[in-house]
Amino acid sequence: MAENWFVDWEYHDPGWVRIALAIIMLLVTVAVAGRRVAWLVKLIRSGKADKTRLEGINERAKGQLVEVFGQKKLLKWNVPGIAHFLTFWGFIVLGLTIVEAYGALIISRDFAFPIFGRARWLGALEDFFGVMVLLGIAYFAVNRLRNAPERKKRDSRFYGSHNGPAWLVLGLIFLVVLTLFMYRGAQSATGHFPWGHSKAPFVSWAIGKALPSGAYLTGFETFWILAQMAVIFGFSVLVVYSKHLHIGTAPLNVLTKREPDALGALLPVTDDAGKPIDFMDAENLSEDTLFGKGKIEDFTWKGYLDFATCTECGRCQSQCPAWNTGKPLSPKLVIMNLRDHLFAKAPYIFGKDVPEDAQPSFSDEGVEHVHGVPESGFERVQGSGIEQALRPLVGTAEEGGVIDPDVLWSCTTCGACVEQCPVDIEHIDHIVDMRRYQVLIESAFPSEAGSMLRNIENKGNPWGMANRGRSEWFSDLSFDVRVAEPGTKLDPEVEYLFWVGCAGALEDRSKKVTVAFAELLHTAGVEFAVLGEGESCSGDPARRLGNEFVFQMQGMQNIETLNSITRAEPLKIVATCPHCFNTLANEYPQMGGHYEVVHHTQLLGKLVAEGKLTPVEPIDKKVTYHDPCYLGRHNKVYTPPREVLGAIQGLKSEEMHRCKDRGFCCGAGGARFWMEEKIGKKINVERTDEALGLDPDVISTACPFCMVMLSDAVAAKVGEGEAREDVQVLDVAQLLRQSMRGPTPEATDTPGAPDPRDTDPETSPVA
Repeated sequence: MAENWFVDWEYHDPGWVRIALAIIMLLVTVAVAGRRVAWLVKLIRSGKADKTRLEGINERAKGQLVEVFGQKKLLKWNVPGIAHFLTFWGFIVLGLTIVEAYGALIISRDFAFPIFGRARWLGALEDFFGVMVLLGIAYFAVNRLRNAPERKKRDSRFYGSHNGPAWLVLGLIFLVVLTLFMYRGAQSATGHFPWGHSKAPFVSWAIGKALPSGAYLTGFETFWILAQMAVIFGFSVLVVYSKHLHIGTAPLNVLTKREPDALGALLPVTDDAGKPIDFMDAENLSEDTLFGKGKIEDFTWKGYLDFATCTECGRCQSQCPAWNTGKPLSPKLVIMNLRDHLFAKAPYIFGKDVPEDAQPSFSDEGVEHVHGVPESGFERVQGSGIEQALRPLVGTAEEGGVIDPDVLWSCTTCGACVEQCPVDIEHIDHIVDMRRYQVLIESAFPSEAGSMLRNIENKGNPWGMANRGRSEWFSDLSFDVRVAEPGTKLDPEVEYLFWVGCAGALEDRSKKVTVAFAELLHTAGVEFAVLGEGESCSGDPARRLGNEFVFQMQGMQNIETLNSITRAEPLKIVATCPHCFNTLANEYPQMGGHYEVVHHTQLLGKLVAEGKLTPVEPIDKKVTYHDPCYLGRHNKVYTPPREVLGAIQGLKSEEMHRCKDRGFCCGAGGARFWMEEKIGKKINVERTDEALGLDPDVISTACPFCMVMLSDAVAAKVGEGEAREDVQVLDVAQLLRQSMRGPTPEATDTPGAPDPRDTDPETSPVA
């Protein structure tokens, strides 16, 4: 009886039933999903002002087209990128089939778009991309199984992600394509199909041919077309309540991302109106002025958009040097924690009152970390109660903090997370903003970093050494060095002002690089001058730590010095330290200091290409090059150092697995050079292990801090008998200098040399 009823019901095909069901499903979906979208829009708009995000909208739109529709960043990971590319474009194309299905429900069973809707190429294209989507999700499923966090733990980039909903989404995508092909197959069999019985929609035609003929086909078609719409509408609701929200927010996030070349400068500290704060203008600073981000409400609307856009893909986590060495920092979990806290605290952001006598109790004892991830701080306080409203943004488990201090201070600001993020989330800016509040408002930061800050303030360098030491390296040269005194005019023949940097002038290993580079300039006939004792710390370590006040103080002092030196043509600066290079080139413009700045490897590459420097002595050694983060990812200078090494006869170069934009940090950035590394494996040891795995004679780099970190690790490995005693850590300039006159005794300090991070006991406040 039931079967006869079904056939009879379908035979009469009461069109009003199809229409009614289609309209009801649409209205329910619009109501449920629309309510959530309105809530999300209201929440994101409640963030602090940021008026810079739509500047240069035309260029932004061009970049958006390349990144979103070209899937540029996703394709950096070949196989996953291709799978996502096919899935993305599959949904773009299959969007047409959704309209066709809905039209077949409420307008005509063989509904088609006007003009092109019955073209055979369209039917073939839709079926082709349907198959591509199936192949894409098949790869995603296999990839998730191969990298299951239950088995691989922290080694899985999906560790800490919402993996249950991810599988649900893959299942729904499969159902979208399954119901699509089934209803189109039935349409093909009945002839109520935009392409009739054509073979062009090859999958639909094949399914139609496989279906037995009969009156039941009409009911079969109705069932599957209604199933298609039910799955589509259900998927639409799930999207706005899950991490797949990025389907809608990612294009907006890409459009409004920061637009520097490479990672560029840190964003300045801003007030509630989005205006940069000038710490030197004390009259305009009030007691209520907040510096950095101390609670979730302090973030801008772009920060909120970042949080909502996270796809939980874990690319950032897989590349993070802190995470890869056993530390609790996962850039992914930081963004997820901030997002979950934002969503949970939303009622209070929208105006819900917090009782004045509220006394929350914070404890994570007995708390179930719902993703099985103890590194995630959000779960310490769950729900949207008073505790959620009053918990600190940064704090320990006992304090109920969303972000643990060990997470915050593990960051090296290397930029690997930002570089790899397919939706342009700005992890570093958010981490440094939270550091700023901790340093400037709470005075809560690793105690050993306090010595560095005081030394910069009192002595103009992080070691606290006397400024007269900045000229001591002159004595190692066979020629005189011009010193540009503040307020003087440079001779016309001086082409470059050589910014030596604190390490280059005061740290023994780095001074050898300074001497080698100066000799190379002299050999090439390039006239240069230095500031000598007139130079002071660029302020980079203070800024990365979060002390914007000290950074601005140093920056304004240096800008005043540089601007006082006149020259017939605009001043050109060359720096051997990537941190100084990045600060002078990208961050001083925020305070009015605009200069043409190059890194020494760029200048050396130019001089070699012009024939002004010609390596003549072969160096029969094997070298591997380590990319400094602030030269590579932060400024996209990858080629010049390699070109210089490639010009040296006999030198055999071999790349480490993690190189260029995927290069692994040495561990010194983010002011980590001045902090003890107490958790997990030391980052510099991890990087050195990778380099030593190639059995090189020389590990080369182009940064004084990388030099120290790598040479310290090599010395430790030599002491443990795990590395050859003749392995050297040398700057690119040192190798080029050797090739100009044959081998020299230039090398790193012997194992057991004093750590240059130790401050001068006579001047250090902590001695």
